Amino acid sequence: MKDTTIPKATAKRLPLYYRYLKFLFDSGKKKVSSTELSEAVKVDSATIRRDFSYFGELGKRGYGYDVESLMTFFAKTLNEDRLTNVALVGVGNLGHALLNYRFHQSDSIRISAAFDVKPDIVGRILDGVPIYDANDMVEQIRAQHIDVAILTVPPAHAQENADRLVEAGIKGIMNFTPIRINVPKDVQIQNVDLTNEMQTLIYFLSNYKED
Repeated sequence: MKDTTIPKATAKRLPLYYRYLKFLFDSGKKKVSSTELSEAVKVDSATIRRDFSYFGELGKRGYGYDVESLMTFFAKTLNEDRLTNVALVGVGNLGHALLNYRFHQSDSIRISAAFDVKPDIVGRILDGVPIYDANDMVEQIRAQHIDVAILTVPPAHAQENADRLVEAGIKGIMNFTPIRINVPKDVQIQNVDLTNEMQTLIYFLSNYKED
């Protein structure tokens, strides 16, 4: 891969490309063009070619892209060839749904530990995942060498739990709370605000109608 910085917008599209390439591979397709990819993933072909160009020559002019080799390349780029264990902090309704979800679109991501304060679930195993007391978070995350966490706690407790995750050595947090938590610069945050996304969708429906 070229020694260059990949734009975040490109990085966010890589899983989309990978999942579709995996679908094509599983269906027996051998090659695909940027135009075909564009129609499938709803990203214009020029953007796809530019995204791919950051990684060197991935295809051949007049031939397109070899599905298997491109899928394998992106699997390595996205660390799909190794298992990433994830901690879940907060086992309420959303947290429980994420346990049940099990990241079925990826075999390389697994929630291996969850944390909560409710006595009725601490010490139990839900959907194959042990639920630990939140007071044991730092110790367990360090012991299990977990680098990534999902935060689904009530907003009032978001920052304090983020602080403990940082203390435990977590380097990436998917934040499902509406609070914009503060973390050191070397910790990556991905904010997922479902209410905000729904409000945005409703606004678009009202203000960006097709002619």
